[in-house]
Amino acid sequence: MSKFGSKRVVVTGVGIISPVGNDRETAWKSITEGKSGIAKITLFDTKDCTAQFAGEVKDFTPSFTLEQPLYPRGKDGTPVTQPISPKDVKKMDRFIHLAMKACVEAYQDSGLDHARDQIDPTEIGINIGVGMGGLPGIEDTHATLLEKGFRRVSPFFIPQVIPNLAAGQVSITLNTQNTNYCSVSACASSAHSIGESYRTIQRGEATVMFAGGAESVVCALGIGGFAAMRALSTRNDAPEKGSRPFDTDRDGFVMGEGAATLILEEYEFAKKRGAKIYAEVCGYGASSDAFHITQPLESGDGGYRAMKNALAESGIASADVDYVNAHGTSTPLGDIQESKAVARLLSDAKNLHVSSTKSMTGHLLGAAGAIEAAFSVLSIRDGIVPPTINLDHLDPACAETGLNFTPNVAVKKTVNNAISNSFGFGGTNVSLMFKKVN
Repeated sequence: MSKFGSKRVVVTGVGIISPVGNDRETAWKSITEGKSGIAKITLFDTKDCTAQFAGEVKDFTPSFTLEQPLYPRGKDGTPVTQPISPKDVKKMDRFIHLAMKACVEAYQDSGLDHARDQIDPTEIGINIGVGMGGLPGIEDTHATLLEKGFRRVSPFFIPQVIPNLAAGQVSITLNTQNTNYCSVSACASSAHSIGESYRTIQRGEATVMFAGGAESVVCALGIGGFAAMRALSTRNDAPEKGSRPFDTDRDGFVMGEGAATLILEEYEFAKKRGAKIYAEVCGYGASSDAFHITQPLESGDGGYRAMKNALAESGIASADVDYVNAHGTSTPLGDIQESKAVARLLSDAKNLHVSSTKSMTGHLLGAAGAIEAAFSVLSIRDGIVPPTINLDHLDPACAETGLNFTPNVAVKKTVNNAISNSFGFGGTNVSLMFKKVN
């Protein structure tokens, strides 16, 4: 039994909207086939920017109707059948639209929409991690303020852009009445959300949690800010080749946007209602480098300790870890440090594969941990390790670790145990451990 509580926690639903697909199965098919979702930016004019490409969500209209009504809400108990109406769209920034889409898909996938009589809404909570919030809305509103004055600032501006309104809007729509909050820890935000949701159920404080993340900062401020830090790839002549984790020729990360949600449930409740189970959450480790706002420790010790803590809680032997979905951002320092940490912890793993799906999605910042956790549980479900694409010349410093980075082609294999890593600015590190439920 974990020292954090006696309850087992399983994943029963997955929702994804991403640069590689606007639903779970489309995105997963693209990932396993090694298809990049990265292309020239269309959301704003990039002509004066050094980085002109990103992983955008494509062909998404933030207004849709559910096949099944959601939990009733309102004084008359009328079911909500359209979570984002055309009127409501204007009150939300894009990251909230994406969060809503991922949460609704995960909700329907879990079967909870057909089990509403089996659980009280006060037993359902939500934690949607967001790294930066509504940066496009801030950018647009600032332009309006300068051009047209204070009177033209929308009264919906503040609730449109603050990070916790992704969780708030979903909670209002789906009538989740347990805990409702937002983890904000840069690129580890949604990994923290999943970990803390896991703890909430472990402790018996909720039965179901919507856990995930959302991010959408492909805008002039977002791209311009990271470009000014020289953090972004500038391979403008070949965008689909820009994200190349562990490769000698990598030159920075590629921005992505999207959202992903996992439905976490207490195991006995899920089993009783006959829910399908993707995997069990069996470990959560977190640490701090306590070193630098953007650079990881040269030793990789922070990431190592996060993974070690997750592995220790799981009770799984290091030799039995099958897959690590790496943070792997395609940055010169980060990839090497993570490689060292993985190799140090899992040197005796029998048939370990490591890959970075950011090579196809780009880096979704606050949503990265959630989408990569989703890919990890789908890897367990289907017995396939997604590739690291664009890995043509392995960095010698990464090669020294002896790890198999799954270059360019997916590998079919049994995946019983998987780790998903997420590290962020400020030196924050999170590792999540998943295992197959037999």
